[in-house]
Parts: sequence; C-alpha cells; structure tokens
Amino acid sequence: MKYISIMVLILLSMQDADAQKQKLQKATFGMGCFWCTEALFQRLNGVSNVKSGYEGGDVPNPTYEEVCTGTTNHAEVIEVTYDPAKISYDELLEVFWKSHDPTTLNRQGADVGTQYRSVIFYHSDEQKDIAEKYKAALNKDNAFGKPVVTTIVKAEPFYVAENYHQDYFVKNGELPYCRLVILPKMEKLEKLFKAKLKN
Repeated sequence: MKYISIMVLILLSMQDADAQKQKLQKATFGMGCFWCTEALFQRLNGVSNVKSGYEGGDVPNPTYEEVCTGTTNHAEVIEVTYDPAKISYDELLEVFWKSHDPTTLNRQGADVGTQYRSVIFYHSDEQKDIAEKYKAALNKDNAFGKPVVTTIVKAEPFYVAENYHQDYFVKNGELPYCRLVILPKMEKLEKLFKAKLKN
C-alpha cells in the first residue's frame, strides 16, 4: 500500500512538472546584435531562458560568418522562454520597442545589414495580433517621430548560434564592446523597467 501511495505521489508530481512546462511560452525578437538583446531579456523576471540564434533566412544551419555576410537573409535573434503568469507578451514587446530603434531599416547603430533588422517572429495568432496592434498604435501616436519599420512574421526554423555567443555579456562584460554598447542599454533597462527585473 505504501508503495502504491509513493507511486501515486510521483505520478502527480510529474503531471505538475508537465503542467508547469506547458505554461511556458516562446517569443522571438530581432533588434540588432543578439549580444545586446540577450543581455537585456535575461534580466527580466519571468524569463527562464534566452538563446541567441538565427531565423528568417534561406540557408539551413547557417554559421555566424555566413549570417554576417547578409547573404543568407537570416536575422540575429533571441528566442525567449517565459512564464506568461509572471511577464506578459505585451510587457516583453514594451521592452523590445523601447530598447532599440525600430525606425531604422536593416540597421542598429553601427551595425548595418539585413541580419540586424528589427523583426518579431510570432509563435501564435494571439502574438501576431498583439504585436500588430502595438505597432499600429506606435505609428498612430508617432511615438518615435518616424514610422516603425519592424516586420512581424510567422516564426520560422530557429538555429541556435554557436556556444561562444550564448551568455555573451555575462561572460565578457569587461570587453570594450560590452562596456561601450551593451552596458548603456543595461542602464537604460534598469531605469525604465526596474520593477520587471530579477533581483
């Protein structure tokens, strides 16, 4: 009898774990260099995982070197795994819009090329609707003084970038690029979204 009770408890706990996994959702954003983007979204409460990678191109399993040429049509993106009970898709979009310039076509700062385009890859019709309404509202209010050129397209195969791109800021925070480019974005995140950040 004791054995059966233990088995029942194990099965119930496995079901709970599965239910927890099912609650997690994915969001995919491209907003310039994925080193910057990854560092920002990793800080958000409710985000359990962020992977840097490539999406939206014509070549399967592209390398960083290939994507950098701009000929594969991939964008540098991050795939975010998040808990919608802790952070909503709307909130993720707010961070997305306010953390880069969505009015410049195929460029972010000194990074130029289609691989640096502003793009949202949606994973559901609900994400598509939310993103499109948000973009329309920004353009209607002329929020950036220029039209938002971010593309909103259905998620395509996501290719995880090479290992040295993952957790880039965490591992290389002392490098000049991290201090000059990523750190100011982190400071801005801290100012704008303090209440949404992990402790």
